[in-house]
Amino acid sequence: MSTDSNFNRRSKNITQGVSRSPNRSMYYAMGYEKSDFDKPMVGVANGHSTITPCNSGLQKLADIAIKTLKEVGANPQVFGTPTISDGMSMGTEGMKYSLISREVIADCIETAVNGQWMDGCVVIGGCDKNMPGGMIALARTNVPSIYVYGGTIKPGNWKGRDLTIVSAFEAVGEFTAGRMSQEDFDGIEKNACPSSGSCGGMYTANTMSSSFEALGMSLLYSSTMANPDDEKTGSAAQSARVLMEAVKRDLKPRDIITKKSIENAVAVIMAIGGSTNAVLHYLAIAHAAEIEWTLDDFERVRLQVPVICDLKPSGQYVATDLHKAGGIPQVMKLLLNAGLIHGDCMTITGRTLAEELAGVPDQPSAEHPVIRTIQNALYAKGHLAILKGNLSPEGCVAKISGLKNPVITGPARVFEDESSAMEAILGDKIVPGDVIVLRYLGPKGGPGMPEMLAPTSAIIGKGLGESVGLVTDGRFSGGTWGMVVGHVSPEAFVGGTIALVNEGDSITIDALDQLIQLNVPEAEIAKRRAAWTAPAPRYTRGVLAKYAALTSSASKGAVTG
Repeated sequence: MSTDSNFNRRSKNITQGVSRSPNRSMYYAMGYEKSDFDKPMVGVANGHSTITPCNSGLQKLADIAIKTLKEVGANPQVFGTPTISDGMSMGTEGMKYSLISREVIADCIETAVNGQWMDGCVVIGGCDKNMPGGMIALARTNVPSIYVYGGTIKPGNWKGRDLTIVSAFEAVGEFTAGRMSQEDFDGIEKNACPSSGSCGGMYTANTMSSSFEALGMSLLYSSTMANPDDEKTGSAAQSARVLMEAVKRDLKPRDIITKKSIENAVAVIMAIGGSTNAVLHYLAIAHAAEIEWTLDDFERVRLQVPVICDLKPSGQYVATDLHKAGGIPQVMKLLLNAGLIHGDCMTITGRTLAEELAGVPDQPSAEHPVIRTIQNALYAKGHLAILKGNLSPEGCVAKISGLKNPVITGPARVFEDESSAMEAILGDKIVPGDVIVLRYLGPKGGPGMPEMLAPTSAIIGKGLGESVGLVTDGRFSGGTWGMVVGHVSPEAFVGGTIALVNEGDSITIDALDQLIQLNVPEAEIAKRRAAWTAPAPRYTRGVLAKYAALTSSASKGAVTG
């Protein structure tokens, strides 16, 4: 950190001196005054979009951040970032662009911040890939920065039952199975999403934003606020003020994002029962920050941290309930007192995490059962298990909380596209004991690791959630639960063992011993491997082709650089 009184440390390269007179002419065209050239230029990466309710309420947050930055002596420089609606693209070719959008968002922000010599940046995002994409960029550029989450959606309601978007996905399976009336199907469809904001359970967007509080890059309480509420706007304004102080002190992301702070973030993810996608994203964030972090680190944290929040998709409550119960700070205070997170980590406020949590109660409120004590945890260990075995020697991810049957051995039902699997599930061709294998859907093979929320929700809707396994080199939505294993590495496209599975082969998923095994003799596997040939790339032009050519394995975060 620096105490330099010249806060335009970077932007002076394009605003100062005789040779930069043409640059100043262009700034004057946008209403700048001469005195503005001594002020820091602070980027506002605005993810506002009418593509999805996750991002449709971001403009008001950008507006207040811009206004506040001006008030505290900065020049806000606004630029846009794209988004993909995971929910809307689910089950279509569009889903292949979802993970790729993480890289595109990161590249967009890096390009704007470094191309324009910005002195700081506030990133405002909502849908799933906005958060990791933004944080990857902030770790790369390493200028004083803060993340402002757009906030969660409010829960829907139908006939007294709280709803989330996953309710609508699961209703497809129930309706198709004849277990739901047309009235209820239509009622859930129309009432699942009542406001702007990101999907309301502890799905990927809320998981990542919650972890950013623990990482130290977002303000406390900000991740569980509802987008429509006034406190969300107030938090955006305060974020701008805090960022300006960070610019003055030259407090940078890599002063905050350390191995210990990533451990804090992952501990919170375990405690709240967060999304499997967080595994992929923190591998990528650590890579961007040049921090050594592997799948084994996730397993190390998992074994230490219990699940203490009863949140959807496998639990009862949503993010707004968590907020009423004290939010992520209450969760962190319990973990801190138990010695499960590091209190000495720096945060964006310039104070340590322990200092930030000093005023938080030591015990959760008995009025809000969403947060439990460490002693009364839902599960003694974390829920995101790293499985390894001959089917995935590099490792894969399973969400194991809430499973009545943590071990399954059954015949493989092999599919190479999601639509065929959906047809089989909805057509009652999948029976208890089956293990669905969805392959050639990895980072290179998909490309882009499309999420499998539609088939997993259909499995739940059909009443097979406890009796059917699903294994894929693709991903799962944060809304997925059940006996599901994703991120299988190496993926099928590069000749991983998952490419060698035949219909009817015996597969074991053992969440207790963290094992995933193809029960076929090694000699037979070797014979199949020798006969296997790599498929042609699905795409030869455009962003999908670029991503497929550049991406790493899911076990390394599926990063492109």
